[in-house]
Amino acid sequence: MLAASLLLVIATLSGTLLTFFYDRGAPFAARLCMGAVTGMALLAAIGFLFSLWLGLTPATLLLSAAGLGLPFLLMLRQGRRERIWGDARAALQKAATAARRPDRTTITYVIFYCAVAVLLSAVFSRAAYQTPDGIFTGVRNNLGDLTLHLQVIASFSQGHNFPPEDPTYAGVRFAYPFLVDFLTAMLVRSGADVIGAMWLQSMVLAFALVGMMQYWTLLLTGNRLAGLIAPLLVLFSGGLGWTWILQDVHNSSSGLIPLLQHLPHDYTIMDAGGILRWGNSLTTLFVPQRSILFGMPLALCVLCLWWKAVAGRPPDANPDPMPRRAMIAAGFFAGLLPLIHSHTFLVIMGVGACLALLFRSSWRLWLAFFAVAAVIALPQLLWLGQSGGVKLANYIAWQPGWDHNSLNPVLFWLLNTGLFIPLLLVALMERRAEYVTPKRLLIYYSPFLLCFIIPNLIKLAPWVWDNIKVLFWWYVASAPLVALLLARAIKAGRGARWLAAGALATLTLAGGLDILRVVSGATEYREFDPSGVAIAKLISDRAAPRAVVLHAPTFNSPVFLTGRRSLLGYPGWMWSRGLDVSQRQAEIGRMYAGAPDAGALLRRYGVEYVLIGPEELTAMKANNEFWSHDSLLQQIGEYRLYRTNLQLPGTLK
Repeated sequence: MLAASLLLVIATLSGTLLTFFYDRGAPFAARLCMGAVTGMALLAAIGFLFSLWLGLTPATLLLSAAGLGLPFLLMLRQGRRERIWGDARAALQKAATAARRPDRTTITYVIFYCAVAVLLSAVFSRAAYQTPDGIFTGVRNNLGDLTLHLQVIASFSQGHNFPPEDPTYAGVRFAYPFLVDFLTAMLVRSGADVIGAMWLQSMVLAFALVGMMQYWTLLLTGNRLAGLIAPLLVLFSGGLGWTWILQDVHNSSSGLIPLLQHLPHDYTIMDAGGILRWGNSLTTLFVPQRSILFGMPLALCVLCLWWKAVAGRPPDANPDPMPRRAMIAAGFFAGLLPLIHSHTFLVIMGVGACLALLFRSSWRLWLAFFAVAAVIALPQLLWLGQSGGVKLANYIAWQPGWDHNSLNPVLFWLLNTGLFIPLLLVALMERRAEYVTPKRLLIYYSPFLLCFIIPNLIKLAPWVWDNIKVLFWWYVASAPLVALLLARAIKAGRGARWLAAGALATLTLAGGLDILRVVSGATEYREFDPSGVAIAKLISDRAAPRAVVLHAPTFNSPVFLTGRRSLLGYPGWMWSRGLDVSQRQAEIGRMYAGAPDAGALLRRYGVEYVLIGPEELTAMKANNEFWSHDSLLQQIGEYRLYRTNLQLPGTLK
């Protein structure tokens, strides 16, 4: 873990040094947050390019670290070196002074970030953990996603998956934002275990997200209290689902406190009835969908640079080279997004196009942004667009109301986001001087409304719930405005203060209950039992890194721990990416059943190893007599691993 931590430290320092090139006035804490996420993005991108040449080897890790050392050349220039050291010394002196004589602001920040650190550590520690009884997750929504990410990580760290082929659908280009898992694989190859690497990476990214959310809100509103409220609205997002706890207490014989120690269900998302579908950001987005946790803080860096370079500058500001540098840097970071989080890239480019029209006087700056972003993003988009098997028609369809089912859309959004939309409307429409939102901020915010309108009219993915990857950007962009309204009300007077505190409680309580359910250990789901972990080690020891292993198409096959290629993972993963797997799924069934064409299919797909376990026996009806003719390598618990006795071409069609 030490080498992996050192790699992230180098990335953070490198990214932090780069901030002095394009953002002259950022506070040092904001520089660290910006540097952490941009440095990690550069580490992943540089490491991936070297891996295409050398594989994920120690040489690749050393060359990537060396590449991250290039920003240190900025220190060679005396003026820039003095400014960097000056900022660092000033930050250290400020921290020392605050430690000796802490004021109310310092104490508030220390308490806030210590609490955030404890919260994030507790949540991500439950995202994936291993005991003698197997590998578990304590997050319900992570049950299927965790195994996918483990397979992708292992395909890079163990399976020599370069250029990337879909590890759960062998023979097809990997049209998926995989850089978050590739970065984890780099940490694994640096010596960390996969669960520790995931925790470490998630902690750094989540902390950077909170810091960037605070910094962005402070830039937009100039209000420190709003800067603290906005991250809370994001982390504890939810709606009126907390009211369900009143019924749970009524139905419980033990009372409220014992109920809180073992909450029976989630309070922000419920499958039954389709009433609550919004979810909490930590438990339904940042933990299971790791790519958005990487993409969101990186995109917030872009949004901060837009504001400082264009939207927040008065039209008659003096010429300054820094805005041009800021927009070039913003374009570079935006260009890295397609393989980090594709939906965030689409949001950033769409919102950027709208802002370029709204702030037309800065067209040269916008031209620089889009030119750089296009150059960096185009190769990635070509890669994603040329994946075989994806049916684009599955992505776009008319479906008003998002995932509201039969519920009235207005009532649906009120239940799912509570007072958030009413408070946002007040923030946008209030005309009293003490509550009015600045005009330039309203203009800057306006394109984000499309992130709410469009996903409420059009299905943007095969599974309509995935529209939340765009919808949530409306929520994130609206959080500073709602936070500003609440902050002003808290400072206004006793009556308004209590109303604002109550509103903030209703906005965060449902999300808080879902998070409490995770950290209290009320939920525990086993992904792999000890026999599954042991058979996975056997496969890793015996099978070549790019071997094809036949297993049942399920979400938790032990093969996913090995990085070896699967003919078919969980069909739901493929369907959500627009892939039609019906033919291959049927062919896997015929292979396990020992159908007359089983041998020909095994040769066609280059299957070298066959796993037969509980799922293969029950769901696939594996024909034991047929497989008895192959070489049984070992049986561990209920799992058997065979080597096929076939002359294999080693190719997939």
